[in-house]
Amino acid sequence: MVSRSVLEEVLADSLEFRPPNLVRREVGLPLDMGINRAITVVGPRRAGKTYLIFQTISDLAEEVSKEAILYVNLEDYRLSEASWSDLIELYRLHMELYPKLECNSRWILLDEVQNVEGWERAVRNLLDRGVRVVVTGSSSKLLSLEVATHLRGRSITVELLPFSFREFLTARGYEVRRPISSAARSKVLSLLREYLEWGGYPEAVLEPDQRERILREVWEVTVARDIIERWRVRNIRALRILLNAVRSSTKLSVHALYRYFKSIGLKVSKNTVYQYMEYLKDAMVVFTLPKYSPTYKAIWGGVPKVYLVDNGLYMGRAGRGRLLEGIAFLELRRRGYREGESLFYWEDPRSRGEVDFVLTDRAGKVQKCLQVTWELVPGDLEQRRRELGSLARAREKLGCKEVLILTWDQDGEEDGVRLLPVWRWIIEGAGEGMQSSGNWRTLSNR
Repeated sequence: MVSRSVLEEVLADSLEFRPPNLVRREVGLPLDMGINRAITVVGPRRAGKTYLIFQTISDLAEEVSKEAILYVNLEDYRLSEASWSDLIELYRLHMELYPKLECNSRWILLDEVQNVEGWERAVRNLLDRGVRVVVTGSSSKLLSLEVATHLRGRSITVELLPFSFREFLTARGYEVRRPISSAARSKVLSLLREYLEWGGYPEAVLEPDQRERILREVWEVTVARDIIERWRVRNIRALRILLNAVRSSTKLSVHALYRYFKSIGLKVSKNTVYQYMEYLKDAMVVFTLPKYSPTYKAIWGGVPKVYLVDNGLYMGRAGRGRLLEGIAFLELRRRGYREGESLFYWEDPRSRGEVDFVLTDRAGKVQKCLQVTWELVPGDLEQRRRELGSLARAREKLGCKEVLILTWDQDGEEDGVRLLPVWRWIIEGAGEGMQSSGNWRTLSNR
């Protein structure tokens, strides 16, 4: 319980708060929904959720009075003993201070909401009163995806990942203008090489001299707090081996890993290994991409490909081809594709050739097949058979309407297949996808 005088002080500080100028994120929140649902911002630790809240405050300030916006940082030491009823009391104080404001014109933004026991009761109570609510949450106490779960269908979830390459360019103060000169192309490739290796965690991008320390800390804290502490993992050695396997493997067979544990005398059940993988996915550290099949059982019964949420977390343990593929995978997620629903990889059962990404529409019909390779080497017949042959078979077997090879910097056509530099695909295709971030309209877009 927090005293009224402290709550009044917190309220006064909130009303004086002015968000800092930061790199603007592409993700916008659906602030003008016709239905009143809490907006929950989910994402991995230190992806920039608080900064997105600051961006939202700036957007709201263009349309509503500053008095209508109540931002509460629930990591504030003064609120360390706060209960869910204290959040309601803050709202009541806000009403006393501005009695003429309608409930549905008030915005309450609760940052790091997991720090308050029973917070979901307060949010539901506020929604019942017509108040507009935005929440973020991430820590060992509450994983990001659980925030939306606790609201039992009364929220709209917006996912925030580390910087995209477009946002990375913005953070570096670089704007790509058309037509692109040879000098500009060289500059983009130089920046892409940096992004390829070091990724897009905002702090690591904005503080390049400290990025290795920052990324190591992100990795260790995510494991130590969000997984070991949150789930009370006992077999820490097994978890560490699993993490190393994720970093070093393009595909991950739980059965093979289980056999390895047995071979070194580590007593871990297969179910435990599966559970540890779920912990990594819940923390949004790892994504698993299933193999495409017309049947549901075959989709989830095969060996999935694995990707980390950001290239910076590989810490030099992945080759350039895998890093380029990782960039493409995360860009597809930003465009609204979801693994196991509209995003898969495909393996030809006859030749064992592989297509990196198969994209389907909402009805499950295959639309696009994408291959990622650093370079299609002229005269390398084996590579051409592997890359172009796999796409040709996928086009025949799956009925792909569009096939594409993403490369480091090749632009052209080979055997009727378009080759496109990944940087151009990212920069010029920002509006493509099942649900691009631009589909979330903010009030300032009206």
